[in-house]
Amino acid sequence: MTTPNKPRRAAKSTAAMKPPRTGLPQGIVATLQHKLPLYWRLMRMDRPIGTLLLLWPTLWALWLAAEGVPSLKNLLIFTLGVIVMRAAGCVINDFADRKIDGSVARTKDRPLATGAISSREAIGLFIGLCLLAFVLVLMTNLLTIELSVGGLLLAFCYPFMKRHTHLPQVVLGAAFAWGVPMAYAAEAGSLHENIWLIYLAVVLWTVAYDTFYAMVDRDDDLKIGVKSTAILFGEQDRLMTAILQILSLYALILVGDRFALGLLYYLGLAVAGGLFAYQQWLIRFRAREACFKAFLNNNWVGVAIFVGVATDYYFR
Repeated sequence: MTTPNKPRRAAKSTAAMKPPRTGLPQGIVATLQHKLPLYWRLMRMDRPIGTLLLLWPTLWALWLAAEGVPSLKNLLIFTLGVIVMRAAGCVINDFADRKIDGSVARTKDRPLATGAISSREAIGLFIGLCLLAFVLVLMTNLLTIELSVGGLLLAFCYPFMKRHTHLPQVVLGAAFAWGVPMAYAAEAGSLHENIWLIYLAVVLWTVAYDTFYAMVDRDDDLKIGVKSTAILFGEQDRLMTAILQILSLYALILVGDRFALGLLYYLGLAVAGGLFAYQQWLIRFRAREACFKAFLNNNWVGVAIFVGVATDYYFR
């Protein structure tokens, strides 16, 4: 009586060892399991600093447009939009640099540089991310949709500028700051003339911190012929980044005056100024790790200014 039951128990045991059905062929599942972590790295989802640096000025603009807490709808749209467009920017950047990243110590292991992801896959991912961002912006208004075209062009052009000009950081600043007029237009329905002061401040700030980033790669960039403000500024890099930071703060002081912001906002700017001084101290010897640390520290500059704007409106 027990003998016939043995094959049944064995069959159950064998069945239990089979992977759960997903509705997809096992080959596709295996490919996705292999590729998804690579796509994640290609989009820099494992390194959120770029997303944060893009997000803070966007939030400044939303709070200024709303004169306080913006609508939940716009807050979600622009938070997701920042994540998606930063990912798209990273993908097209790596596509543009796929033949030179292997020569740079910091980037030699990127998926496109190693061949783990093909150029065709990267372009497909970039297009998909841009379409997703466009779907998000369609939920806003006509002015914001029109402005989004400029943002897309800037995001696409930036990675190719380092081959033609020593000022790719300026183009990056223009791209990173473009979320400011878009967010303001979405929340307010129009563009305040003084919003361009914030735009200018963000461009100046971005050029400064991305110069720190370029200082990390300067030796490699000189060897392979890639251009940057770090190379353009040369021995005057510390002076030039300090001037850019001071000009950015001055523009933000003017923003405070034009938007009638109060003491708490200016306290936020004072904290940002202290952080700028700390960053200059970090880069005093131009050591790679210290320059990268100075770059990362700019996240707290964005936080300080946002807290200043948000608390100023909250306690009115």
